Amino acid sequence: MDDKTKKLIQSIPIWKNNIEIKKIDGGLTNQNYLIQENSSKFVVRLGDDIPEHLVSRSNELIASKAASEANIGPKIIYSDKGILVLEYIESTTLTAKDVRDKIDLIIPVLKKIHLEIPKKIFGQSLIFWVFHVIRHYEKFLKENKSSYYNLLPDLLSQSAKLEKNSSPYEIVFGHNDLLPGNFLDDGSRLWVIDWEYAGFNTPLFDLGGLASNCDFSPKEENYLLENYFDKKIDDKLLLQYNSLKCASLLRETMWSMVAELISKIDFNYNNYTQKNLLKFNQSYKNLNLS
Repeated sequence: MDDKTKKLIQSIPIWKNNIEIKKIDGGLTNQNYLIQENSSKFVVRLGDDIPEHLVSRSNELIASKAASEANIGPKIIYSDKGILVLEYIESTTLTAKDVRDKIDLIIPVLKKIHLEIPKKIFGQSLIFWVFHVIRHYEKFLKENKSSYYNLLPDLLSQSAKLEKNSSPYEIVFGHNDLLPGNFLDDGSRLWVIDWEYAGFNTPLFDLGGLASNCDFSPKEENYLLENYFDKKIDDKLLLQYNSLKCASLLRETMWSMVAELISKIDFNYNNYTQKNLLKFNQSYKNLNLS
């Protein structure tokens, strides 16, 4: 941690005593720190707006407040431009296997995100539309002469086919970044963190993103869908779901392509791009769209 960051954290006006600061590993769009003040612990998230990724910290704050009020996310202690201080939850971060094993606990949390958080949202809130995001990424990558430039026409054409096959849409409030590391288990219940991509969306995007991020088998995907919707899944809904799951993989791929160009965080984005591009290509091939 550099002196500038340390001084910034120390200057947050809520501290009454000396604090200990420890870097939390794993953030790909934020810097996260564990703060201990006497016996109390907090998490400080530092991050500016990221227009290249359509990340607005004011939107993240609104979503985080709503998640807290819905008893899904941690309590917000303090916020200022580029700074978010949250209560620290003693917990275990889930792995992909944990998500699969705890799916009966996760499904009610997903429903609560989708249906309860919108009742707590006040003020401006974004719409997260994956196909808009993909078009935005394609434009940025072209303008900045990405090394993936030659792939972009095919990716955009594939995205258009996915969009055509993903309607009609039910609209809920989505987290839109359901990586396993965004679920915490405190031993008695689950929490969800990191709301920077949150916004109104179709539930199928969250369901597809969760399944692809956590390597669900077809049997596990069917269980997820049937228990989320409380019904047997017909061919039309399955096509919509698979189209949006595939789109979530394309978004993750292009997110990483953009991050290769702009991110200063120490992470191998090239490997992450290749991994997700491979998963996207296989998912798209399996759809067999005309």
